[in-house]
Amino acid sequence: KARWPHGFRCPACEDRRRSRFRRGRQVYYQCRACRHQTTLLSGTIFEATKLPLRTWLLAIHLLTATKTNMAALELMRHLGVNYKAAWRIKHKVMQAMAEREAPRQLSGFVQIDDAYLGGERNGGKPGRGSENKQAFLIAVQTDSALEHPTYAVIEPVRSFDDASIKDWQKRHLAPAAEVFSDGLFCFRRFADAGHAHTVLETGGGRAACEATGARWVNVLLSNLKRAISGSYHAIRHGKYARLYLAEAAYRFNRRFDLRAMLPRLARAMMLCKPHPEPVLRMASNFHG
Repeated sequence: KARWPHGFRCPACEDRRRSRFRRGRQVYYQCRACRHQTTLLSGTIFEATKLPLRTWLLAIHLLTATKTNMAALELMRHLGVNYKAAWRIKHKVMQAMAEREAPRQLSGFVQIDDAYLGGERNGGKPGRGSENKQAFLIAVQTDSALEHPTYAVIEPVRSFDDASIKDWQKRHLAPAAEVFSDGLFCFRRFADAGHAHTVLETGGGRAACEATGARWVNVLLSNLKRAISGSYHAIRHGKYARLYLAEAAYRFNRRFDLRAMLPRLARAMMLCKPHPEPVLRMASNFHG
């Protein structure tokens, strides 16, 4: 049902007529129109897996049902597989999550903040220019009273400059979205693009974090950093930050329908193209 919810459809010609046969333990489907042969998992992110589907489904359940994030090492212990297999499962699941979150646009009232993942390496440069940090934007859509968060976008940016903010704004803000942010210079691009933009007075302390227009983005940012630092201890921010941030956004955006998360994620993984381990290890936070 996840692969073909409305019945078989040939991946080559999209005809619905098919025959079914076995070759060894594998079930094949052959299109009666073009005679193309396929399996249930071919052409999906599950392609060439040697693990039973029940192991994958258990992994998806574990990665979505727990309140805290689960690292590959812990997943390995639960599934009874080796670490490399657990790592592949974890990263393939996050890849499917990232593809689902990539086109998300926020509308209405949107709180935005700039942040970094990572910290200073021994002997490295501290602060915003640290080579061991990955810049990212976190944005939360709320109701008109700015009291109830609905959806979030959490995504790496190359830097906090005009070009990066403009690109992010085009992809993730609906035309009529109203923005609330601090006075970071590059955020002026939101007003330049036609968005109503409220610049918040920021300062130190708890009061600034809980100010109207900033509260929910700060709450989510605090929870995100706590979850990542508590669950993952060796993320390569320059390659994999996009996936870990997408995982956080995916879970947040579906927090009110946890029961549906497993079948929906299984469906998303069926729609995701194959990602063998070499492709997973060549990951990048940016495309192109």
